[in-house]
Amino acid sequence: MIATPLFLFFLGVVFVLVWLFAKTIDNRKWLTFLISLVLTPVVYFYIFYPLLNIFCSFHHQKYFDELAWNEKPALRFEMSKEILEKQLFIGKSKNEVEALLGASEWFGWDDSLKLNSSNKWNYKMGYKPGAFNLSQECLELVFKNNKVSSTTQYQLESTFE
Repeated sequence: MIATPLFLFFLGVVFVLVWLFAKTIDNRKWLTFLISLVLTPVVYFYIFYPLLNIFCSFHHQKYFDELAWNEKPALRFEMSKEILEKQLFIGKSKNEVEALLGASEWFGWDDSLKLNSSNKWNYKMGYKPGAFNLSQECLELVFKNNKVSSTTQYQLESTFE
């Protein structure tokens, strides 16, 4: 594990909390310090860190990679930030998009036509990492004149029957 300032800060906080708890058990400073020193890594990695991961939705950012997009769909969400911020697909034709992302998983609804339009391609990107995430993230590419005009990310509510 890399000793970043945030990691050292959290480790210090856990050490102080364990030391205060151990101090309630025994007033001998050397024993309290020894117990705190031994228990701090255990408390940090088995209690504090898992709770931090449950309530914070941190995830790694990955650069877009067409091979990973097609072979590892679980990693798609991690590529979404680059896709949206850099607008990687704006101006690309349907053939170019299909070569990079594969065939559309489904077509989006077009209110003006009152049916699913072949100009709105949708792809599942998986679930946002973290606890309590029940909505699947999706990417929609809208085509005008056979070129991508916009890309949007939205959440698809999961239904459990």
